[in-house]
Amino acid sequence: MIGDPSRTAALMGGKKVLGRTVESLGDMRAAVEAGLPKAVLKYVVGSLATEPRARRSLMYRLVPEPTLRRRQRLNLVESERTERLARVTALAQEVWGDDADARTFMTTPHPMLGGKTPAEHTVTDLGAREVEHILHALAFGLPA
Repeated sequence: MIGDPSRTAALMGGKKVLGRTVESLGDMRAAVEAGLPKAVLKYVVGSLATEPRARRSLMYRLVPEPTLRRRQRLNLVESERTERLARVTALAQEVWGDDADARTFMTTPHPMLGGKTPAEHTVTDLGAREVEHILHALAFGLPA
């Protein structure tokens, strides 16, 4: 099912990293509101960026470096950003049917996003919606 929260949770490291089972939107909301462990951010970013420099750059776009070093849990805004990146990445994996192709899509500048990568674009809610629009159009064979 497109947009399945359990698929997003698996991309976030599953129960082992999240510290809880996530099977519904309500479960995901509760996890985000409680503050995600910072290991979730590292896990999600690691699924996208293979080079250490790219991982750090993406991670620090979501959570400032000093903040990330200081805390063990993300606050609500940081948790929402992390969940959003995981959700859009999971959707890309579903649409492309291959993790490597989804990673390439998420990390390659896209002309419909003003030359930004879809991963960079998910920092904001509206940016994530734009990426989701592109992915849904691809999934259903519609013009974007």
